[in-house]
Amino acid sequence: MSFVYSIKDTYRASVEAQTGGKNTVIYDDKGYPSIMVAIPKFYLDDVIDGAPHEVHPAFKVNGEIKDVIYISKYQNVVHDGRAYSLPMQDPKVYANFNDAMQYCTAKGQGWHLMTNAEWAALALWAKKNGTMPRGNNNYGQDVSAPYEKGVPTYKYDDPEKIGRVATGSGPAPWSHDGTNEGVFDLNGNVWEWVQGLRLINGKIWIIDDNDFTLQNAEGDTTGWIDTGVYIDNTTAGDAQEDSHDVGGDLVLGDALDNPMYTTDPTSNEHYGYSSTNFQSLAAKSGFTVPDILKWLAIFPADADGYEGDNVWARNYGERVARRGGGWGNGSVAGVFSLLLSYHRSSSSNSIGFRSAFVSL
Repeated sequence: MSFVYSIKDTYRASVEAQTGGKNTVIYDDKGYPSIMVAIPKFYLDDVIDGAPHEVHPAFKVNGEIKDVIYISKYQNVVHDGRAYSLPMQDPKVYANFNDAMQYCTAKGQGWHLMTNAEWAALALWAKKNGTMPRGNNNYGQDVSAPYEKGVPTYKYDDPEKIGRVATGSGPAPWSHDGTNEGVFDLNGNVWEWVQGLRLINGKIWIIDDNDFTLQNAEGDTTGWIDTGVYIDNTTAGDAQEDSHDVGGDLVLGDALDNPMYTTDPTSNEHYGYSSTNFQSLAAKSGFTVPDILKWLAIFPADADGYEGDNVWARNYGERVARRGGGWGNGSVAGVFSLLLSYHRSSSSNSIGFRSAFVSL
């Protein structure tokens, strides 16, 4: 008996055939497609020397180990209130964190805003395998390889100043595995919201493993893990009420000694901040950083190889994580770049997101 493909099955079959099964097409509750990259399960010691032989947290959902997770191949666009992973598009911007969450979860069961655990899995894998992705971090091109360019989709100010480029329009080194079958644009183009990681008054809170269905409302930490670790600063903050670098370097510890805004340490305003190179992020004297923060790419797992990526933070109020960098961040953008300095309500022309899918 012959089998007649539907249009949907033909599209999926074509994508899978062209990529050797590394990419697939997953349809949401409205029947619309997204091109997704299948990421097979791997273990911590596969990506971090000396780590235990345990499954990376990205592959544990509600206590169940998953053999594969699916990550949007491209930064997402929005159609009919839902997020989609499609090539050669101008990525959706001006989406705050709650908007990004809604666009992803509206697609149906198993769909979610990419988590920090999933991002960390790709970052650690790329570092271990020598495929740290380049991307649009220098106005349409890569700062370290200016001959690598994307197709412009947005220009600003000066008509010749390129901002965003089309999703997946760069060359293969702009993907996490250095091939055309990989996840594109994790370095630059637009910052990406990720769920499962936030600061509350300087303290780091995370979700357990990859439990992406957990409540994510502002101020609600029910079910979240209190790491007991604070992002502090080596110099004191101030009461100045504008966005500025207070100086010093970020440092991790078990107490908050130097809030960067001193008038109200619970404020969500965007005043004083600090930053440091990810590779140089250190712990206070006598403090041992929990391994889970290394597994989640919040703290360096070893001494080098992070290619100048940066971390920024405001250690007062609630700060929700973004990753990757934008089109103008240059050498400090990258797959290990981490921005913990903005409230969930912020949005701009350089902030986007991507969805992920796990079968529940």
